[in-house]
Amino acid sequence: MASQGPELEIVHLLRAVTVELGLHSARFARRNALHPTDVRALIALMDASRADEEMSAGRLGALLGLNSAGTTSLIDRLERGGHVRRVRGREDRRKVVVEVDEKAVELGQAFFGPLIGKTVELYEGYDERERAAIRGFLEGVRDAAAAEEG
Repeated sequence: MASQGPELEIVHLLRAVTVELGLHSARFARRNALHPTDVRALIALMDASRADEEMSAGRLGALLGLNSAGTTSLIDRLERGGHVRRVRGREDRRKVVVEVDEKAVELGQAFFGPLIGKTVELYEGYDERERAAIRGFLEGVRDAAAAEEG
C-alpha cells in the first residue's frame, strides 16, 4: 500500500481519538449500569443546561434518533436511576422538560474530570492562533459529520 499523506494521517488520527473517546464513554456506562444511549442523553442534557436551553422529551428523542416510545423508556430509566427529572417549563408551565440531576453531573465529573483536565492542559499549551485553528478544524469536522445525517 502506498504511503499516506499527512491529510489522511490526520483523518486516521481523528478516527482513533473518536474510538478511544467512545471506549472511555463505554467504560463509564458499564461502571454505572447505563446504556450507551443513556450516556448520550445525559451529554445532550448537560449541553442544553450549559446553553440555558430547555430540553423537551421530543427534542431529546430527535437528537438521539429515538421514536416516542424509545424516548419515554430512556427518560423513565434515567429518572428511576436518579439521573434526570421531569419539570415544568420556565416560560410555558404546561410544557414538561427534562433536566439532568446534579447527581449525574457529579458522577460524570468524577469519571471524566481527569481526561477533561488533561485535555485542557494540552489545549493551554497552544497559542491563540493555534487554538483558533484547532477550534476551526474540529467545528468543521463536526459540521461535516452532521451534514452526512441527511
